[in-house]
Amino acid sequence: MNEIRCPKCGAQFQVDESDWADIAKQVRDAEFDSAIRQGVELAKAEGELASADKDRRIAELETQVDFERRQAAADAKVDVEKLKAELKAAESQRKADLQAAKAAHDAEMESARLKHESQLKDATADAVAASERLKLELDAAKQQHTLELKQVKAQAKADLVESQADLQNLLSAKDAEIRARDQEITNMREMRSKITVKLLGESLEQHCETEFNQIRALAFPRAQFAKDTETVEGTKGDYIFREFDEDGVELVSIMFEMKNEADDSTRKKKNSEHFKKLDADRRKKGCEYAVLVSLLEADSELYNRGIVDVSYEYEKMYVIRPQFFIPLISLLSNEAKKSADYKRELELVRRQNIDVTDFEAKLEDFKDKFGVNYRRAADRFQKAIDEIDKSIEHLNKIKENLIGSERNLRLANDKAEALTVKKLTRGNATMKEKFKELEAAKPEDDAPAGAEED
Repeated sequence: MNEIRCPKCGAQFQVDESDWADIAKQVRDAEFDSAIRQGVELAKAEGELASADKDRRIAELETQVDFERRQAAADAKVDVEKLKAELKAAESQRKADLQAAKAAHDAEMESARLKHESQLKDATADAVAASERLKLELDAAKQQHTLELKQVKAQAKADLVESQADLQNLLSAKDAEIRARDQEITNMREMRSKITVKLLGESLEQHCETEFNQIRALAFPRAQFAKDTETVEGTKGDYIFREFDEDGVELVSIMFEMKNEADDSTRKKKNSEHFKKLDADRRKKGCEYAVLVSLLEADSELYNRGIVDVSYEYEKMYVIRPQFFIPLISLLSNEAKKSADYKRELELVRRQNIDVTDFEAKLEDFKDKFGVNYRRAADRFQKAIDEIDKSIEHLNKIKENLIGSERNLRLANDKAEALTVKKLTRGNATMKEKFKELEAAKPEDDAPAGAEED
């Protein structure tokens, strides 16, 4: 490529050799055309010259044109050579400039490379320093994490020990409460069979006598309650109760037989085994009622219900537990007092030999009322027994709940004892990775300790 400069505007252009040849040809053709036009114009101006002169002139002109053409060609060649020289000089200058630019670029690139290498060295040094600092920080973090982990394990063990102690205390408290409930149930069961009876080493006979004597002065001032000491036909009862009115007329009489479970150590007897003898003793001693005060058949629902009327087997006979001893006497006494007037009327009727139909009706009415009062009393005693049964059932449920609570507490204690740090972190990828790092960072002699921690 060659550069040429415009003589008018000074602009530079780059042209190759083909473009340069076209330019030279244009210059030659332009000069030749200019010479022809000048010759034609001159010929026209001299048109009137003679033919000979015209031919001569034409020949001269042709000569001149040929000369000028050659001259123009020579000038054009000179110009071309000059342009070639300029182009060559321009090419040389371009190459020189290119070499200089390349040298400058190479120098700049070398400087940039050196600068980059220097920066790279600095960056590498900084990276190495940062890596060292990061390693130190990581080591410190690992040590801190190890310390914290040990503290956490120690705290967890302490908490576990404390939790186990709390659980043990709670279990002990639950056991004590269960024992207390068991004792309460036992007491309730004993009360269910004996209710308020307190023998305190006394016999059943002594207990009944003591109970009666405590209220004799207030409730039965004209009554007798004493042991049956008269043997009739080889037998006698335990106690006889007789009550009189202010005129000395007997209101009510009761033959009592007391039977305690401890009285027979060879075998368990039933209440019914004593009915026949009791009825016989009642008749022999002229008593109106027969009452068996018994602790036999302690688990019997029938006899534990209250006052049991067994008159379907033996007339005017009742079976009671010791706690119903005073209530039954009071009941029979009150009803006897109500019928005292009827007895007096009966006596008068007998004396006067009058009709006793009305009396019998009243007597039947008394019997009915007595039966109603008896049933009411029995119902009330039964309600009391039912309430005791409900209390026992409730205490049993409380006991079962306490046992269930104790079982759950023991299970919780077992789970707490089986708890480890690895089980706590099971399924946690982050904690597993941390443990791996800690295991890798531990010295060789720490490996057994780490395994022991697990």
